[in-house]
Amino acid sequence: MSTVGLILLAAFGIALLLFLVIKTKLQAFLALLVVSYLVGLLSGMNPSEVLQAVNDGMGGTVAEVAVIIGVGSMFGEILKASGGAERLAMTLMDKFGEKRVNWALMLTGVIISIPVFLDVAFVILVPILYSLAQKTKKSLLFFAIPLLAGLAVTHSFVPPTPGPIAVSSLLDANLGWVILFGLMAGIPAAVLAGPVFGTYISKKMHIEVPKEMLENMAETARGKEYDKELPSFKMIASLILLPLVLILLNTFSSAMVADGSTAKSVLTFIGNPGVALTITALLTFYLLGTRRGYTKEDIQQIATKGLEPAGVIILITGAGGVFGEVLVATGIGDVIAETMQNLNVPIIVFAFIVASAVRIAQGSATVAMVTAASLISPVIGTLGIEGPMLALLVITIASGATIASHVNDSGFWMVSRFLGMSEKDTLKSWTVMETIIAFVGFGVSLIISMFI
Repeated sequence: MSTVGLILLAAFGIALLLFLVIKTKLQAFLALLVVSYLVGLLSGMNPSEVLQAVNDGMGGTVAEVAVIIGVGSMFGEILKASGGAERLAMTLMDKFGEKRVNWALMLTGVIISIPVFLDVAFVILVPILYSLAQKTKKSLLFFAIPLLAGLAVTHSFVPPTPGPIAVSSLLDANLGWVILFGLMAGIPAAVLAGPVFGTYISKKMHIEVPKEMLENMAETARGKEYDKELPSFKMIASLILLPLVLILLNTFSSAMVADGSTAKSVLTFIGNPGVALTITALLTFYLLGTRRGYTKEDIQQIATKGLEPAGVIILITGAGGVFGEVLVATGIGDVIAETMQNLNVPIIVFAFIVASAVRIAQGSATVAMVTAASLISPVIGTLGIEGPMLALLVITIASGATIASHVNDSGFWMVSRFLGMSEKDTLKSWTVMETIIAFVGFGVSLIISMFI
């Protein structure tokens, strides 16, 4: 097939994917598979070659992602059930004081979203926001935006959350570098989109606690007896940070430990993301489960419940790997790379634009991340991109996939419902917050790329 034909075929594939997801409401996993089959056959590949590409793409991607997302989901579920999120929020608010409570909420969001899905963490912590708004008579947005910014930043930028894990797998990026760059981009993004923007927008829009929520509002002023039921702050923080520390130790062990040594072998093993999370999950089951009175059956039920949302994410990521593998086999990756060079478009800018366009069109950040990574992955080999630059591409794609959440995104309606806001007010607050995170993340990635 000619160069122009391959470019048109790639464009057709993306357009068809968006049509299937948006118009027909076909599940993203099936949509990605259908597009992969069609693109492969239309490119001139014979059926057996298409099927081989599908098998290679699915197997190669899911092999690593399934362990990380599966174990990470179980870890997050036991943390949620134990009251770890509430403990983090309450302790940080006490430390920061009433005047800087919005900063404490931002930090709570950043930390708790590492093991717990964004929507779950928000639902757990939203009663605290209601209580603060009632007590201080300030706009609910003064407290909600910082928390949401912290949750959104970590959810998009910092493994082992599913989004960056999926993109890292598709691009074969080192998770240690992704964590490091994710924090470097995420912290300024959380600050600007959280306390800074939250303070501004809360002065422009006074949002009160929804009346229907007041009746069910959980009490946040905990007595000493309740405090004893919650796990300690140090334990929760240590468990959340443990896998990140182990992964980072593995990444930078080459500069600290001699190759071939026992220490190097140990660090490489325990710093593998799947092993690091398995160690953490087992510790969590014991410290937050068995030691606190949960039966074996209780722990098993909690762990099984945690796997429910993981399955969909794993399959979508695997289908993204299939799409990427088919694109490689058709030669589209070489054509895209050549076109980018002729147009003088840096790959980091191209990745951001693609992720942003898919996100705005169909709403799901996960689908936007997987689609953009699938389109970028064939280009990487042609351009010779490797090492830390791959991790920057992960953060860039995550930034684009965060931008402009609006009415086609489930997160938009979750925030609108729990904060009792109209669609217009949600666009002015939540959507702008997400867009700030996207551009700050992209800007930091662009700056770092100049020094790599």
